[in-house]
Amino acid sequence: MKKLLFMACALVSMGMSAQDSPWTHNGLTGVNFSQTSFTNWSEGGENQVATNAYFNGSLNYKKDKVSWTNDLSANYGLNFTDANGWRKNIDNLNFASKFGHQITDKVYYAALLDIKSQIGYGYKYSDTSRELISKFMTPGYANLSFGIDYKPNSHIAIYFSPVAGKMTVVSDTLFSKRYGVDEGKYVRPQLGSIFKATANYSLLNDKVTVKSALDLFTAYDDSFGNVDVNWDMIIGYNLSKLMTLTFQSTLKYDDDIKTLDANKNVIGGAKVQFKEMLGLGISYKF
Repeated sequence: MKKLLFMACALVSMGMSAQDSPWTHNGLTGVNFSQTSFTNWSEGGENQVATNAYFNGSLNYKKDKVSWTNDLSANYGLNFTDANGWRKNIDNLNFASKFGHQITDKVYYAALLDIKSQIGYGYKYSDTSRELISKFMTPGYANLSFGIDYKPNSHIAIYFSPVAGKMTVVSDTLFSKRYGVDEGKYVRPQLGSIFKATANYSLLNDKVTVKSALDLFTAYDDSFGNVDVNWDMIIGYNLSKLMTLTFQSTLKYDDDIKTLDANKNVIGGAKVQFKEMLGLGISYKF
């Protein structure tokens, strides 16, 4: 967590420079809260507290024909109920760095490094026990690619690479089979092509912030044509200088993550994964 805070502070501090600097920055960070309490409630219900902290920032460099964009997003949340205590309800950590050299007014040669993982431990719960199924870099995904970046305006970037290397990583071989890595291995390398589209908008006199990132990948192997999908979105509406209503969502489809039974035997294909969170809390826009 300390490393995450250091990276976030570095992104902000590097962007706070003179107006004539080639560096620019933007982002949204904050903490959301929700609480539900019941006392002698005839219709039933369970006391509940939920909170999550999020950071979504960009630090960009543009000078002459050189462009360098860096995006960091992180989200960690907990939910408390009387029956279950504290449990994680949202957790992601994504970093993307893209370096480009301008060819035409809107087109760049580019290299992209993209890393995705989560921050803390994740568990699968049953009535009597819990099973550890994820942690930092388990799974982790790292993509390194070279391609063409199209920037029609300052808000949108569309990137395509026909030469992309993807690595699926687990820090413990006990998790290999769950995340599509060969049994007993830590890493599964794949060569394929990647498509990435990002959008970053401020609307209604900067009251609304919209940030979206869509990643598509297909491997050059027997699974060619099966597309891995990761789509992250955050929408923030500033109710006041420090109060923001936020909607966050992630849609995933990973062809390598099959459906497993209790004994980790494959019983079905991959499934679409989706999570969303609506929150109200204290925020800071930069």
